[in-house]
Amino acid sequence: MGSTKISGKEKLPGKFEDLMLVLPPRAIADEVHYENTVEMIDRLMAIGRLTKGQSLYLETLVQLVQAYESSNHAINVSDLSGIDTLKYLMGENGMNASDLARLLGVHVSLGSKILKGDRSLTLDHVKTLAERFKVSAGLFLD
Repeated sequence: MGSTKISGKEKLPGKFEDLMLVLPPRAIADEVHYENTVEMIDRLMAIGRLTKGQSLYLETLVQLVQAYESSNHAINVSDLSGIDTLKYLMGENGMNASDLARLLGVHVSLGSKILKGDRSLTLDHVKTLAERFKVSAGLFLD
């Protein structure tokens, strides 16, 4: 069964039961359903102060999106080089070369050189990155 894109214009109901009529919470089967669910999450988050029903509905949708992403959008970082892993994690966290340089306590140009592969990460850099991203230090070592 194909999904269709929902419109983001109508006001959202306050009750869980009424929200279920707009977008029934069920396992995400395809990209359109995924996009609709993420859109609904964004709309709920924009409300600010949620009703109890909206809050419960939001929690349900977040769990469904996490389940879908873990099986469909997961990336196997073990197949990536240390620098590619770093780039991926930085992208997921909205970081750029300047942010990397600040994190590592180095000049901004060194952040760019590390990302280009012109300079290598030191063991101190690897330790800092592992702590920041809460991953194994081995992911940054080739």
